[in-house]
Amino acid sequence: MAASMELRLTLGICFVFISGFSSVAALIEGLYCGTQSCYDVLGVPRDASKAEIGRAYRQLARRYHPDRYQPGETGDTRESAQQKFLLVATAYETLKDEELRKDYDYMLDHPEEYYSHYYTYYRRRLAPKVDVRIVILVTICAISLFQYYSWWSSYTEAINYLMTVPKYRIQATQLAKQQGLLNRTKEKGKNRRSKEEIREEEEQIIRDIIKNKIDIKGGYQKPNISDILLCKIILFPYHLCTYVAWHCSWFYRFTVRGEEYGDEERLYIIRRYMKMSQAQFDSLDHGLRDTFLKQQLWIKENYEAYREEQEEEMKMKMATDSRWKRYRRWMRSEGPGRITFADD
Repeated sequence: MAASMELRLTLGICFVFISGFSSVAALIEGLYCGTQSCYDVLGVPRDASKAEIGRAYRQLARRYHPDRYQPGETGDTRESAQQKFLLVATAYETLKDEELRKDYDYMLDHPEEYYSHYYTYYRRRLAPKVDVRIVILVTICAISLFQYYSWWSSYTEAINYLMTVPKYRIQATQLAKQQGLLNRTKEKGKNRRSKEEIREEEEQIIRDIIKNKIDIKGGYQKPNISDILLCKIILFPYHLCTYVAWHCSWFYRFTVRGEEYGDEERLYIIRRYMKMSQAQFDSLDHGLRDTFLKQQLWIKENYEAYREEQEEEMKMKMATDSRWKRYRRWMRSEGPGRITFADD
């Protein structure tokens, strides 16, 4: 009987020792409250409620806060009091958050998962505080604003250049006179304006006519709000459905039913052969596009013959161009492949 009691006492002591050792072993330097338990730092049990944790934190914060430090009141120096306040604040930040407290309790109960605790701690600590979706939205809006501003700058630069070209200025001035915008009677009396004001008004009229009458294509065209990144992302489902419906319609009309191509479809095939974007193709002269239709370039054989003809024409121009001849002579005599020795 005595031996049985002694055995149970020994097992109980070992169990308490092992439990205490596991709890201590679970405390890792650099994680949460370090080698001290956050519950012990605040002086609360593990099943303490959030209100109890907050109450304990406020009491200790008033005691160790650097602004409330009184020498001799707590028996600590200012530096030690500040260190204790930081430890108390860390313990409170750990236990007040439900998810963080759950991770901390799991670390105390599973000390053997050493590397897993490091990963969980630093994953939460280094995670962005702001919602990633908000960051992506703000980034897209910033890119869209930059796009729109850049396009407007390019468009304004193109208009300023066209204002200096005599051909377009003369045409715009004639249109303004025909519309009666520049044929104004002379002003007299107090309402009479200076020559500078009249000149500025005339320049603005000519600028407006150039903006409205000249269709600028390519990289200097007038910006459209639907072309910015944000609108493209919003309208992507619509454009995708339109793209699929267009190709299905093309397949049904011209492959299944065998319909003849219209001018729009023929120009589309020609543009695909030339590997040009829609904006590049639209910038071509209407007469040139009519020539493409007359030559029936939507037929593959006709386009191949046209391409070879253009290549031969380009070779002839390069052969007769004086600048190209000088360049070829330079490449033969003093080109980058020649090896020379510098004089000593």
